[in-house]
Amino acid sequence: MATYKKPEAQEWAWAHLRGEWSTIMTPFTIDDQVDEEGLRSNIRHIRSLGTTGAGCTWGMGEFWSLTREERLKIYDVVSDEASGNWLTAAHVTHTSTKETLHLATHAESTGFDLLVVGPPYFATKKESQVIEFVRLLADHTNLAIMFYNSPQFGLVMSSEGLRDLCEIPNVVGVKEASFDQELTINAHREIGERVIVSAPDEWVLFKGRELGFQQQVMFANTSDWRFDRPGANHYVQFIDRATAGHIDDAYYDEHIRPIKMLSDKWWQYSVKRAGGVLPVPMCKYWGELMGLTHGHVRSPLEDLSVEDKQRLKMELAYVQGEAAE
Repeated sequence: MATYKKPEAQEWAWAHLRGEWSTIMTPFTIDDQVDEEGLRSNIRHIRSLGTTGAGCTWGMGEFWSLTREERLKIYDVVSDEASGNWLTAAHVTHTSTKETLHLATHAESTGFDLLVVGPPYFATKKESQVIEFVRLLADHTNLAIMFYNSPQFGLVMSSEGLRDLCEIPNVVGVKEASFDQELTINAHREIGERVIVSAPDEWVLFKGRELGFQQQVMFANTSDWRFDRPGANHYVQFIDRATAGHIDDAYYDEHIRPIKMLSDKWWQYSVKRAGGVLPVPMCKYWGELMGLTHGHVRSPLEDLSVEDKQRLKMELAYVQGEAAE
């Protein structure tokens, strides 16, 4: 639950957006309903890994497939499980400004700590439109806002556009998920001392060490619950230390690099097969292999084939076995 006033949003963000933030997927039952019990179980699992917080109904949460009622229900469940002592972010992007504001109002009243918003896809073709859209949201809410810069929305903001967008008082930073490393580095260099910039992959931590900038939060990814198990949270431990400025190369090489290499292989393979869409089916099935409840993906996405599931299961078991030796 937000404990700051609107003018204090940036100060709050510097103090609290730290370490490893997770991304919660939306589990579905066999009859295609939101699986509330599965969602609650997943949140408890993710919390047990030591994550700082998590976001819901993002790209990996299949927000585009959810009805308004389903999105609000997920907010309610996540907030209830957080119980005021685990940080939470609600993704509120919609093509309708009215719907975005409605989602934001509910998230704020339910006790979320901050909002995440991207460009309103389909109609937005200019950066000036995005800035005005985010300004309307910022004027409407008291919560801090992280902007979600991703090609999945159809428009990627330039570093100059991000700079202008972050002039809006309660926009506290950027989830820089453009997959353009040059853009990410430029954003860190140009606005990273004034607002939070976070790319959701550990390459940026090593590059920051090389170039002289520091990312203080991994906001956010699925790596914690795909790589770690309760009692063996090597990824979370590495990220918590690395985002505080202490990168342990030997620890990374021993505990994380092998499974990260497998993840990169499957991520690239899945994205290519889907024509550029985020690999939601792969991550959902990977999560099932790690003990989470995810179920199927909604149309027009397609679940992994039986053959791909068998191959991923075998390759993950091999990497985990190697790590245990």
